[in-house]
Order: sequence, then structure tokens, then C-alpha cells
Amino acid sequence: MQLHNFFRSGTSHRLRIALNVKGLDYEYIAVDLRKNAHQSAAFKALNPQGLVPALLDGDLVLTQSVAIIEWLEERYPTPALLPTDLNDRAHVRALAAIVGCDIHPINNKRILDTLRASFGANDAAINTWCGTWISDGFAALEALLQADKERGIFCFGNAPTVADVYLIPQVESARRFKVDLAPYPAIVAIDRACAQLPAFKDAAPSVQPDAS
Repeated sequence: MQLHNFFRSGTSHRLRIALNVKGLDYEYIAVDLRKNAHQSAAFKALNPQGLVPALLDGDLVLTQSVAIIEWLEERYPTPALLPTDLNDRAHVRALAAIVGCDIHPINNKRILDTLRASFGANDAAINTWCGTWISDGFAALEALLQADKERGIFCFGNAPTVADVYLIPQVESARRFKVDLAPYPAIVAIDRACAQLPAFKDAAPSVQPDAS
């Protein structure tokens, strides 16, 4: 498999974690968003949307991290990233969706580039924008995590699930945008637990080949 991705992209980060948890080897292909490589003709031949990540498996080209992670779960079911119980699966998917649907999309590069180019936002305004939506989502996540008295050391139980796969890149982003994490002790504790696992450590932006 080939993973076309960018070290600091949250969607790329979550897919690296999922691949690592599944124990899958892949060739790392860097797509430099800082140089707009994702808008090149070569990359758009893979993904016409011009977004990372893209995963190639032989002749199959997969895009959209949500769909790719679901594909991985179905093709490589162990170790599982979703619980076996139907209700528990819905709960874990909901936790992941807070990040994947409600936080990340309005804080990604093309949104921030538009805020800068069309609305004159400076770095302080960008940090405020991102912090607003990260904090809003994290407050809801924290409440749900705190309410689950049988949760374990991760978002659900004592093994990572897709909820953790989505959460940890968003914690990384929160730190980059200078969000105060003190109000979210459960999230901080989960981040600390995940940081002990090679699958998460090896996926971190700072250790990727294109990190700078």
C-alpha cells in the first residue's frame, strides 16, 4: 500500500494511526501542502478533490479518511477498532464524529487559507477561530467521557477504538493552535495513554519523513 499524505494533516495523522494499529505496512508518500502539491495535476489524478490522504492498494485508490478507516476495519477486522456490541459501536462512532464532522472540517487548511485571504485573519484570529470550535467540541467530548463510568483508559474500554484514532490528532492540533487543555482532564488522560502505544507514537507528525 501507498499512503499519500502530509505530516501535519489531521486526517493523514488519523489514518496513519489506524494503519499502525492494524499492523499494516505502507509506503509513505509525502504531499507537501505548504507548496500546494495537493493541487498538482499528478495528485488530482489520484484524488480529484485535491485533499489528503489518499491510500493506494494495488489498482485501488481510496480517498476520504472516514471511508478509508471503515474499509480498513472491514478488510482487516483484527485488531478491531470498533466494539462488537451494536449500541457500543454507535457510541464510539458518535465520539469520533464529534471530531470528524464538527471540529476538524471547519479548522482545516482550506478554511484557514480562506479566512486569511478573503477576510484578513492574522495568526491571532486563526488561533481564536480554531480554539473556539476545538473547545466547543472538546467540551461535549469531555462530558460524554466523564459520564461513562465504565470507560477504561481510552475513549471506550481498555483498547483504542476509532474514537481515539480521531481524537489524538485533534489534541495535537489543539496544542498547535494554543488551546488550553486544562478543562478536559479525561481527554488529556486518554492522550497520555495513547502516547504510550507504538501505533500512536509512530504516527505522530513530528516523526514523519516530511516533518519540519
